[in-house]
Amino acid sequence: MKVAVDAIVFGYSKSDGVSVLLIQRKYEPFKNAWALPGGFVLEGESLETAVQRELLEETGVELNYLEQLYTFGDPDRDPRQRIISVSYFGLVKSSQYQTLRASTDAENAEWFSIKKIPSLAFDHKTILSVAIERLRAKIRYQPIGFELLEKKFPFSDLEKLYTALLDREINRRNFSKKILSFGFLEETGEISKPEGKGRPSKIYRFNQKRYKELIKAGFHFEI
Repeated sequence: MKVAVDAIVFGYSKSDGVSVLLIQRKYEPFKNAWALPGGFVLEGESLETAVQRELLEETGVELNYLEQLYTFGDPDRDPRQRIISVSYFGLVKSSQYQTLRASTDAENAEWFSIKKIPSLAFDHKTILSVAIERLRAKIRYQPIGFELLEKKFPFSDLEKLYTALLDREINRRNFSKKILSFGFLEETGEISKPEGKGRPSKIYRFNQKRYKELIKAGFHFEI
């Protein structure tokens, strides 16, 4: 029995929405098929080190933090032998990683919209589905994703982010009222230039210090 790691890296941009990073396998099994970046854990290597190494080797993407998602251990998930996979997921600005460098076991690396996922090798479709559900559940009770926005942004950008991640429309009035009530968004005093016939809007920034204070106090966040 061997242990492997798989990385589910979600990307976001205002223009493209939510995407996932995939690699095209260079070798059998599933040669030329698309798959999640990943591979075997080396002797004396931690799971966290292994998933970061595999991600960097196969795509050129380097992330400081990936959150453990789930362990997949179906006896038939890999045709070679019994292999258990520990999966990790993360969220990044896809614009920061437009230049991908496939290497080692990967022939190519590419971003795919989560609405247009190709056929995937192994049980990676299942792994990706679990990751998407975890992401959508998490953003309902934890304000993640602010790192995907610019340091200063109109509130409409935050609405677009949550609409894309949840893959559904949100009640704009209720969403705005609730987010602003927490106090971790602060006005910059700047006003955005209107697009087309749109009206100017206030520019905000995320107050991380205030957010950490709320976390320490045990505040309840739910969208």
